Amino acid sequence: MPNRDPFASLPVLVAVVESGSFSAAATRLGLTPSAVSKRINALEQQLGVQLLQRTTRSFSLTEAGDEYYRDAHRAWQLMQHSQARLQQRLSHPQGTLSLSLPMVFGRRYISPLLPQFLQRYPDVGIDLMLDDRMIDLVQEGIDVAIRIGHLPDSPQVATRLAPCQSVLCASPAYLDLAGIPTHPAQLQHHNCLHYSYFLGGSHWQLGSHRVQPSGNFRANSSDVLLDALLAGVGIAQMPTFIVADSLKAGRLVALMPDHPLPRHNVYALSPGRHGQPAKTRVFIEFLQQTIGHNPPPWER
Repeated sequence: MPNRDPFASLPVLVAVVESGSFSAAATRLGLTPSAVSKRINALEQQLGVQLLQRTTRSFSLTEAGDEYYRDAHRAWQLMQHSQARLQQRLSHPQGTLSLSLPMVFGRRYISPLLPQFLQRYPDVGIDLMLDDRMIDLVQEGIDVAIRIGHLPDSPQVATRLAPCQSVLCASPAYLDLAGIPTHPAQLQHHNCLHYSYFLGGSHWQLGSHRVQPSGNFRANSSDVLLDALLAGVGIAQMPTFIVADSLKAGRLVALMPDHPLPRHNVYALSPGRHGQPAKTRVFIEFLQQTIGHNPPPWER
């Protein structure tokens, strides 16, 4: 059955006129001369006008055909130009890369790498948003988001970058006053600090024990929680990429190593893999090369 979409026949008409014959157009398009002739006949039937005046050995454009061909040729050139630009965007990193990064992790471990990325890919610009909220990538127009921990089901493509371990910790000053808990059940007698965007909700999972601690301090900033920990306000579970230096320096003490917190991962999220722009692909590959090690930089 002939194609009923006249736009699908534009390249056939253009090829016939530019090539000067049906046989040459057929070779150019990878079709048979008969198939080319049928496509032109079908196009004329769809338009209700004769485009080509045929003889046994040649053809000429009718007045209507000449007018239609000029428009068809411009349309075909525009389509080819648009396709070339699209292929260029998919193959060559360019344009503005919109990033969503967690506040602390993004500032400490991703933003210091961005000058290196921009130097490597000079045709890419970066629009950076630091925010700990879980946002809709499509609605917010985000190309790549970095997320840590359990990911809810979604159509987004998640690329694992690195492991992420959290520890339960407190300052020596707090432990001197409140005592050192050695079992998860003892946390009910301690002041436990909470991170507002914690994906685990109000419960903490320590080994096989699931507890619901309480305390008098809650914040949506990991840096603020770290300040409270160092000031001796209470106990908190914190990722090692935030507290590693404080643990090494003795400003914080890791608690209950026999009841470890669940291990998580750092992910790069993108809206989709099909037709993914080159700028998105190379940025994720760049992150895999720079922080995608085991152990990652913050746990060495």
